Amino acid sequence: MLTHLSLKHFAVVEEAELTFGPGLTVISGETGAGKSLLVDALGLLSGLRADSGVVRHGAERAEVVGGFALDDVPAARDWLQAAELDDADGTACLLRRVVRADGGSRAWINGRPVTIGQLAELAALLVEIHGQHEHQALMARGSQLALLDAFGRTDAERAAVTTAATHWSTLLGERERLNQQGDVSDRIEWLEHQHAELERETLEPGSIAELQADHRRQAHAADLIAACDSVFGRLGGDDDGAVARELGRARSELQRVAEHEPRLDEVDGMLDAAAIQIDEALSLLDRIRSDLDLDPSQFDRIEQRLGRLHELARKHRVTPEELFGQRERIALELEQLRGAGQRLDALDGEIVAARSAWRSAADVLGDRRRTAAQALAAATTALIGELGMGGGRFDITVEPVEVDRPDPQGGERVEFLVAANPGQPARALRKVASGGELSRISLAIEVAALGLDTVPTMVFDEVDSGIGGGVAEIVGQKLRALGASRQVLCVTHLPQVAAQGHAHYRVSKAASEGVTQSQVGLLDAKQRQEELARMLGGVELTREARAAAKRLLSDVG
Repeated sequence: MLTHLSLKHFAVVEEAELTFGPGLTVISGETGAGKSLLVDALGLLSGLRADSGVVRHGAERAEVVGGFALDDVPAARDWLQAAELDDADGTACLLRRVVRADGGSRAWINGRPVTIGQLAELAALLVEIHGQHEHQALMARGSQLALLDAFGRTDAERAAVTTAATHWSTLLGERERLNQQGDVSDRIEWLEHQHAELERETLEPGSIAELQADHRRQAHAADLIAACDSVFGRLGGDDDGAVARELGRARSELQRVAEHEPRLDEVDGMLDAAAIQIDEALSLLDRIRSDLDLDPSQFDRIEQRLGRLHELARKHRVTPEELFGQRERIALELEQLRGAGQRLDALDGEIVAARSAWRSAADVLGDRRRTAAQALAAATTALIGELGMGGGRFDITVEPVEVDRPDPQGGERVEFLVAANPGQPARALRKVASGGELSRISLAIEVAALGLDTVPTMVFDEVDSGIGGGVAEIVGQKLRALGASRQVLCVTHLPQVAAQGHAHYRVSKAASEGVTQSQVGLLDAKQRQEELARMLGGVELTREARAAAKRLLSDVG
């Protein structure tokens, strides 16, 4: 849901801060005041092409910032997380677009620079604009299909089709990779040679580290032997100065006088522990010394083996420690190549079965879509009649399409069609010429679908163009009804529509130092009644206009 919109040096608006809540928010204003600028601002945040004309005269750049709450938009939260653009708690996001006076522009999401494509991709999950311009989401076939699926509640059927398509695609990819291998006999022969070379060596984890330790020990055997002999002599030799002998003498001397100072018993215990540690050290030194041997032939054997391992590592472009994993990878590839022929034969049967499974799932989905299309078309047709397009007709074609490759969306092409007047052939919604009719048709579709598409904010620009009287009141009622399930913003010039809003903004213009500026303000109850009176009666606010405005508001309740 859109929570706030900030404009700075945008067209004729010097600076504006708007806050939005749930339900229907209407925007009105005098002709030429710029009430559709808010729609244009949201269009920029939706990734529309930037135009230097949106930069206020005399300013270096225009800036638009929109804040959105994400509590009811899990798809947007997932998108932000996948793109690593989410904020700390993931409950809101901020879109920002800056357009320079030279026409260049930049975009940010949550304060981080992004491409215009990324901005458009995220905005498509947050806001949907229905107006008199070609960028409306409902004109895209992908959006039409998504809305029809939402109306038909086909989540389970579509998931089954997607799963079947993924499985089919995986099998096709595997067959393509195997076919691209061609004759693999030379590859098998080469891999067998490499595997045999590696098999002749002991490569298990830990063995190379042990070999390297043996090499270091043999390379420094003379120094190790000398050090062990020297330390053994100092600690426990026969000389009078050996540490073990000196500890024994020290303990005897203390024990003779310990009865006069009890604390000397503690010192004696420490020396006893030291004597035990020295005995253990001497024992370990003796074992180490016994293991050491100056054997040049053994050193040569270790060096030769290490040389072979380093040569193999260079050949396979890995470290010696990674040779074991390389051998396992070669063995796995050998196994796959040797069984490639049998796998290809099995794949043909599996692909046929996978295509059949996809076709069955797609047929079930197609049946659900055709049923939903009839219901949605009937409901929308009834609504466009109520919205001042009597005799108009809305149709949805669901045409089967033969596919050679798996399509996760199913086996149909969906197109929304409309005949705006009696006797006219139905044409694609994207080819309808009248902006006002297109806006009302979009409104009828959304109301008929009960806001089932996942986009939380819907914007209707001049949806009431070319209508009046009782039809205008119905349009307002439908917008208010849609606002019960979605946030709705509507730019309007009709009081019957404006009266239905839960909140009301007015755009006004004034000249300052010869420059026209627009201001946007949220109306309180009294100001709102005055604005409706202006919309009813024109420049001069009569008693009758004010009474009619009051009655309009009281009728809404």
